[in-house]
Amino acid sequence: MVLPYGRQTIDDDDIAAVVEALKADFLTTGPTVDAFEAAFAQAVGAAHAVACANGTAALHLAMLALRAQPGERVVAPAITFLATANCARYVGAEVVFADVDPDSGLMTPATLEAALERAGGPVRAVLPVHLRGDACDLPGLEALARDAGAVLVEDAPHALGTTATFGNVAETIGDVRHSAMATFSFHPVKTIATGEGGMVTTNDPALAARLRTLRSHGMVRPEGSDPWWYEMPEPGFNYRLPDILCALGLSQLAKLGRFVARRRVLSAAYVEALRPLAPLVRPAASPAWSDPALHLMCVLIDFEAAGRSRREVVDALRARGVGSQVHYIPVHRQPYYRERYGVLDLPGAEAWYARCLSLPLYPGMADADVDMVVRALAESLGL
Repeated sequence: MVLPYGRQTIDDDDIAAVVEALKADFLTTGPTVDAFEAAFAQAVGAAHAVACANGTAALHLAMLALRAQPGERVVAPAITFLATANCARYVGAEVVFADVDPDSGLMTPATLEAALERAGGPVRAVLPVHLRGDACDLPGLEALARDAGAVLVEDAPHALGTTATFGNVAETIGDVRHSAMATFSFHPVKTIATGEGGMVTTNDPALAARLRTLRSHGMVRPEGSDPWWYEMPEPGFNYRLPDILCALGLSQLAKLGRFVARRRVLSAAYVEALRPLAPLVRPAASPAWSDPALHLMCVLIDFEAAGRSRREVVDALRARGVGSQVHYIPVHRQPYYRERYGVLDLPGAEAWYARCLSLPLYPGMADADVDMVVRALAESLGL
C-alpha cells in the first residue's frame, strides 16, 4: 500500500446522499443542482454560483461569458495545470505566460506587470492561480488588470476554504470581491469531491445568467413562448453537472469546515516535522496575507545539494510506501505552446519546477502518517 499524495474522503452519509438522489425523480438537472449552487455561494460569500461538469469546463465557461476572442490575450501563470492556459485557446485567444515567485509558485504583481508589458495586444483576462491553496495578492493583481483594461478571473480549485486578509479585511477565496469570477474543481483530490465537477462564482447577475445559458447548449426560453419552445442565440456546450453528483457535493460541502481544519492540522504538523531537514528541504512559501486550506503539501528540495535526482527521490519514497507528485511542469514548456510562442525565459517558474515535490495531504491521513512521510523523505535524501 502506498500513501497517495491526495485522496477523496467519502463517508457513509455521502453514499446515502447519492442513493437518495438515485431514488429521486431527477438524475441529470434537477432541484439538487440549485441546492448545491445556493449552498456553495453561501459557503464562499458570493452572490451566485453556477455548477458545471468540471474545473476545465468552469474556465472555458468563464472565457465564453467574457466573450474572449481571437486577437485578444489572456495572461496565465506558467506554473499551473494545462487547463488554465488551454481555456484561452478554446476561444481563440492567445496566452501570455506570466512568471511566478520561485518560492511560492504564485503569480505576483511584478510578474503580471512584466507579462502585460510583453502582451503585444489587448488583454481580455488575467487568470491568477491560488496554487496549493495559498491566496495570490488579489488587490495588487486587480489594480494591474484594471489599468490594462482586463478582467480578473481567479483559478481557485486549490483554494476552497482558504481565507486571506488584505488591509485588515478578512476575505474568503471565491467571494469574488476583487474579480469578475472564480472557478473551482471537485475532482477527488480537491477539498470536496463530486467525482468530476466544477463551479463558477460571481457577483454579477448578468454573468451568472450567461454562464447558465452557455453550460446548457446556449438554449434560452423566451418569456411567453410555448412550453416546448427554445432558441439558441449562440452555441453553448453540454457542461451541466447532474443531480447525482450535486447530491454528493452537498453532502461534502456540509463537512467543509472539518476538512479544512484537518488539512490545517496536518499542514502545521508537516512544517514542524520538516524543520530538521532545512535548508535542504523546506515547505513552499506562504504569503503573509494568506491563511490557506492547503490542497497540496509542496516542499522545495535542493536535489543538487542532496546529490540525488528528483526521480531517484520519488522512486525511493514509493519504495517506502509514500506517493508523491510534481505540481507542475511549466506550461510554456509544453510542445504545443513552445511551438506557438517559442522558448520563453521565465526563471521563477524554472526555479520552482526544479525543486518542487508534493507530499501526501488529505483529511483521511493519520497524525502518525506525517512523521512517517518525513522520515521516508529524509531516508530517500540520505539524511
